[in-house]
Amino acid sequence: MGWLWAIIVGFVLGLIAKAVIPGKQHSPLWLTTLCGILGAIVGNAIARGIGVDETRGIDWSRHIFQLVAAVVIVFFVDMAYLQIRGKRRRA
Repeated sequence: MGWLWAIIVGFVLGLIAKAVIPGKQHSPLWLTTLCGILGAIVGNAIARGIGVDETRGIDWSRHIFQLVAAVVIVFFVDMAYLQIRGKRRRA
């Protein structure tokens, strides 16, 4: 069940990250989901390092760290995806 939740959270975080980044992103949905999963993992690690990983009620700070990490990861992965895709088309 943990993997299912990781995929669902990664999918949602990836879509939100794509919506936050201005302009059009060209990465496919599966790559966006993987970036969202990675963003959730990185955001949890940052929250744990700062000491806000578990609070009473909803962990808003942890969710914000996850979203920011997902936005950064989606942005850079999309740039790399365009570079790789562009090189393949030229070849």
